[in-house]
Amino acid sequence: MEKPKNRILLGCVADDFTGASDAASFLRNAGLRTLLMNEIQKDFPVPEQTDAVVIALKSRTEATDVAVHSTLEAIKWLENQGTEKFYFKYCSTFDSTKKGNIGPVADAIMEYLGETCTILCPALPVNGRIVRSGKLFVNGVPLDQSPMKNHPLTPMWDSRIKALIETQSKYHAYEWDTTDLNTSAELLRKKCLEIPEDHFYIVPDYTCEQDGQKIADLFGHLRFLTGGSGILTHLGIRILQDAGIRTRTIPENSEAADSKGVVIAGSCSIATLAQIQDFQEKGHPSFRIDPFALYNGTQTKQEIIDFVLSHPDDEVLIYSSDTSEKIKEVQKLGTEIVAAMIERTLGSVANALLHKGYGRIVVAGGETSGAVTKVLGYDVFEIGDSVAPGVPIMIPVQNKHIRLVLKSGNFGQVDFFTRALEMTR
Repeated sequence: MEKPKNRILLGCVADDFTGASDAASFLRNAGLRTLLMNEIQKDFPVPEQTDAVVIALKSRTEATDVAVHSTLEAIKWLENQGTEKFYFKYCSTFDSTKKGNIGPVADAIMEYLGETCTILCPALPVNGRIVRSGKLFVNGVPLDQSPMKNHPLTPMWDSRIKALIETQSKYHAYEWDTTDLNTSAELLRKKCLEIPEDHFYIVPDYTCEQDGQKIADLFGHLRFLTGGSGILTHLGIRILQDAGIRTRTIPENSEAADSKGVVIAGSCSIATLAQIQDFQEKGHPSFRIDPFALYNGTQTKQEIIDFVLSHPDDEVLIYSSDTSEKIKEVQKLGTEIVAAMIERTLGSVANALLHKGYGRIVVAGGETSGAVTKVLGYDVFEIGDSVAPGVPIMIPVQNKHIRLVLKSGNFGQVDFFTRALEMTR
């Protein structure tokens, strides 16, 4: 096989699209020139000046065998592009179903790359996710007591990462507290060699950014790491240092987005509901999608498009987000049927508005973001400035006049929607 021309310092595979954009933003903040791809783009030649490539999959909720296969394919593709180090990115609140995919996917990558151990590092302190004494906390509340415990797809049943991973994985996990993090790299390697297992995981405590720096210093030599996005800026800085690169100047894209803006929200998180309220209170028009009306045909895609077009001098919000009580009523129609119907509708509306001059599109919700990007047909993105931690402005390589902002439901400030529209203007 011909030796690849590129030297990609880090290849990251994420288990959903907003998670991928989250990871890409932290890598860019570290100074790495980063590309984000929606699934493997076999026909896209990676530019030689690229430092990091992030591939977004849909493996979080796929069947486990499918998730493992698609992730390994992405790892192998990155390897063939000249990638030196690999990262498996999952949500900072961890996929904690007992048959979840994090364990099997991480097992498969570790085995394929021939690595003895790796870390499990979901913490993201800037967004209130920390690991203390091996337990994951969300804004000071143990994961299994937080609002995430009622997540419709991945209900959070435990806060101890060791318990979560060992129900999914073939291998054991070992918890390292802050005392362990204060050890030297030499002692760390010695301690790892004393563990008599072919493969295992380490769960380091991560309560503040200083912990993140220590983790990157201690474990940055590993060829394969896993976690959320919180460690990626520290890891990115370590990677550049190891490559002998002190600083990296990333030029801003000069092609401006001279177009209208629209917000599309499909997330039902507490954060997104507050952002919707803030946008409405500021006087912007909004259109609420009624799943029952959409289901029986009394509300249509064209009606939504016409509403947006009837406010040519303002930025409009389209949302299907609702409270958990109302969601339970809607789910009586069939959870998968309703989700697919809403995502299909929002994706089609976004595509229609793009062709009507709406080139600044802000989307809230992982599944909704995936649906929108799929319909728009853009697959490779340059990463711009961050609107909020983990939420960058994305510029499609195929059309650099477009600006997309895709956020996970729980991310962003209360005024996130107006902030995103202003920064993309």
